[in-house]
Amino acid sequence: MICTRWAEPGVRWAPTGPLRTRHGRPATAAANLVAVTDQRHDRFERGTDGPKVIVAGIDGSDSSMRAAAYAAGLARRQNAMLTLVYVQPVMPAGAALGVPVADTTGEVAEELVNEIRTATEHLKDIWNVRWEFHTFRGDPYNGLVTAADELKADAVVVGASESAGHRFIGSVAVRLVKAGRWPVTVVP
Repeated sequence: MICTRWAEPGVRWAPTGPLRTRHGRPATAAANLVAVTDQRHDRFERGTDGPKVIVAGIDGSDSSMRAAAYAAGLARRQNAMLTLVYVQPVMPAGAALGVPVADTTGEVAEELVNEIRTATEHLKDIWNVRWEFHTFRGDPYNGLVTAADELKADAVVVGASESAGHRFIGSVAVRLVKAGRWPVTVVP
């Protein structure tokens, strides 16, 4: 008899091998499949309990704020942790010209945090969403990938690109979808 160990705490071992009919004869393959399916009807499946960590990429644009609002609603319904990620772009050309790029992107990050905190304070009596804010430096795609990997994200939510140039070189959302590592929701 072949046995399979299940992940549920109360079930230790269940037979999945050759089954017998009431009269002791071997059951057919179809009967075996039905019997095994009936035994596993309440078995835990990955993803059926919903995401536990949702990463939302924000950059201050209207579409990214809509994506954050969508992710917040999803996190509330699933009782998941919402992780908002802002990736501070590195602009070597601006730094070479003496422009204080780090200060500017740091100010944007602070404004985003303050905006999110204000919205959270207004909605704290209506919605109870656990959230975190992370900021990284670098390429937005690589920053979101790093954040999703480190936080073991179950889903990634981003806003649709508002840049016309992304039709030719591809947006962060398209690159995330092509990576195929998490379910990605693109909010228009």
